[in-house]
This record gives sequence, C-alpha cells and structure tokens, in this order.
Amino acid sequence: MVRPGQRVAILDDVLATGGTVAATGKLLEDAGAVVDGVSVVLELGALGGRQVLGDRKVHALRTC
Repeated sequence: MVRPGQRVAILDDVLATGGTVAATGKLLEDAGAVVDGVSVVLELGALGGRQVLGDRKVHALRTC
C-alpha cells in the first residue's frame, strides 16, 4: 500500500521507450506517492526512454 506523501523508487529491468516507467510513475503519483527516482539494470539509449520521463532522476547500471 502506498500512503500519501510516501517517497518511492521505481525499479525495472529494462528502460526502452519509457512507457512502463511513465505509467508506473503516474499510478504512484495518483495514489499520492512521491516518485524519488528510477533505477534500471539496462537502458536502451537509442530508444529515448529517458527523455519520455522528463526530469525524473534515472540511474542505469548499463546503457547500450
């Protein structure tokens, strides 16, 4: 359960187009949470997912 004002991080395996992370962030924010950042194992940089996420802090272990 997410509580209003709770700080959360989004964790995902691959950041490609950014759709999954963007949708997850919207759901969490609609529930009142504050998304503090995004971490992924692999970012497929050529697909532009990071740009879709706007000013969210994104950390990738590896970028291809």
